[in-house]
Amino acid sequence: MFEPDGLRYTSRVIDLARLAAIPDPPPIRSAAVQRGIAGSVAYLGSDAALQSLARDPYWPKWDSPWWHMLLLHELGEARQIPARAAAAMVAAIDRLLHTFPIRPEDAPGVDRHRDLSCHCALGTMAPVLAACGVDVDRGLPWVKPWFVRYQMADGGLSCDDTAYLQTGECPSSMVGTVAPLEAMLLGEVDSSEQRAFVDRAAGFLIDRALIHGSSSVHNAEERDAAPAWRSLAFPRFYFYDVLRGLAALVRWAEVTEQAIPASAIALVVEALIERAPDGVLRVERHAHAGCSTIMPTADRSPSPRGPTSLFPLLEAVSVIGEPSEALTRQWAVARAGLLRLARAGRIVDRS
Repeated sequence: MFEPDGLRYTSRVIDLARLAAIPDPPPIRSAAVQRGIAGSVAYLGSDAALQSLARDPYWPKWDSPWWHMLLLHELGEARQIPARAAAAMVAAIDRLLHTFPIRPEDAPGVDRHRDLSCHCALGTMAPVLAACGVDVDRGLPWVKPWFVRYQMADGGLSCDDTAYLQTGECPSSMVGTVAPLEAMLLGEVDSSEQRAFVDRAAGFLIDRALIHGSSSVHNAEERDAAPAWRSLAFPRFYFYDVLRGLAALVRWAEVTEQAIPASAIALVVEALIERAPDGVLRVERHAHAGCSTIMPTADRSPSPRGPTSLFPLLEAVSVIGEPSEALTRQWAVARAGLLRLARAGRIVDRS
């Protein structure tokens, strides 16, 4: 299986020696990021944050408790999220509909923006809450069964409810799949349903080789967006890029003691090696740019759309071209996992 210059398959090589030689850089954190972290922690401890959560757990983008909490977690600072904010988030999510309506008759009269959640939203927030010390299985026991219920035939999911009504094709989504996979890999994979879910979701990423958009007619928009995934984004929030997919796949292989086909990851691994021989990854795109947001109202009157707004920590960590502490750390963790898998003979050529 192994050859002197790495693991060969078809026309690609994972150069294990180069992978192992990449250094682990020290943490990269500017004074502006430190100030931003302090500001977000202070906001989450405020009455204004609790009032926002009481009004809506998710909206508006990008400056409500949801986004402050996600970003702190991505920076490894979830432990600083005030306990009352985490408890209020659990309560706010639990007020939402516990199903994902696909047909109008599934939930008549609901506001589809404000009364329910989606797969990528639940998948991103569950790890945040777990990192805050919340027992997610106990506090939100319906979330993991939700992921299992809405997994599609190819192992993916889609936050587009109309995707589930398509026949003759399976228009699943990378964005809708990666966060639920991450959430289901929290802790032990301790049930047959959970194990089947993560194996099928990992198979979905493998079949897409981490880089390919949907081949379906219904989800042609994702196919057009897929080239952007090769440019690393920060913060991710619920968005996808190839490093996020690689990290999830490595985590799956280690948790479940499975093998990864080299053909599924070599292109991404080699590109990352070439991009950052010193181990330092930089922000390459703003996945969150160009969006609008629902502006929730306190009295539940119709919610208008408006422009998104940023907050200091988000601005500080998303400067294009600047080193990213979080991306650099995730790449270091993924590299270490890849080398462990290689030593165990669990990066394989399935051709």
